Amino acid sequence: MTKWTVSEIMNQMEARYPKHLQEDWDKNGLIVGDPDQEVSKILLAVDPVDATVRQAIEGNYDMMITHHPLFLRGANFVSRLDYKGRIVHDLIKNDVALLNAHTNADSATRGVAWALAKACGIDGEPFDVIDEDAAGNPRGLGRIGKLANPVTLDEFADVVAAALPTGPHGIFVGTPVGEDLSMQVETVALSGGSGDSFLDRARELGADVYVTADLRHHPASEHLERGKPALISGSHWATEWLWLPHLEEDLSAAAEQAGVDLEIDISRTVTEPWVDHRSTLG
Repeated sequence: MTKWTVSEIMNQMEARYPKHLQEDWDKNGLIVGDPDQEVSKILLAVDPVDATVRQAIEGNYDMMITHHPLFLRGANFVSRLDYKGRIVHDLIKNDVALLNAHTNADSATRGVAWALAKACGIDGEPFDVIDEDAAGNPRGLGRIGKLANPVTLDEFADVVAAALPTGPHGIFVGTPVGEDLSMQVETVALSGGSGDSFLDRARELGADVYVTADLRHHPASEHLERGKPALISGSHWATEWLWLPHLEEDLSAAAEQAGVDLEIDISRTVTEPWVDHRSTLG
């Protein structure tokens, strides 16, 4: 069997997560690596941090594909005095290429928002929260759709909790003024990662509940004072990790079809900044 090069894997990623889908402020593509290097093993992860980079090096992977970029803003120095500089040095020394797909993967047809919607039980193909592309295909940083059968918010929160990978954060549930956990949920809006900028849009589209992460106190509180949708806030890492199995499935199928020898693994290292969750007792 043949092997793909880093460049050929970049082409596979571009076909699925084209850069024209990325937000203007975002950075996506090959961060470290030789485009001509052959690749036998790929590690998929949400974050390019010390733990996942060490996993790639110790596992003798040729390439990492992450969701988040290593450098979102300009960098003047990449010495080992800085942790990102150390990551660059370690990757280069060990011939591990690093590529990322961020908001282009969020918006893609089988991307992060799509994966979150599927995991939470949206019936059929979920619709886009933001807009459509020129061909009418769903895209954007969020999705909206209907459950096969209405459930209570309490029951739906259990569905979300079971769908997300295990981590210390868990989920938080907020009910609109005048409602409680027994309220009926049928129309669900979702956006993986930080999604409080879509609170108004989720309401405009008639969502009963909005699933996202990183919701801040004041925007969430003020939103719930004005009514539906209810809110479910998970962790940034967990709501985006759900995309990785679909990426593995798609790349593996493409490699098999092309007769390419390629091993792809998913990092299950929890890269949330938090390591524990305690109920307050005061």
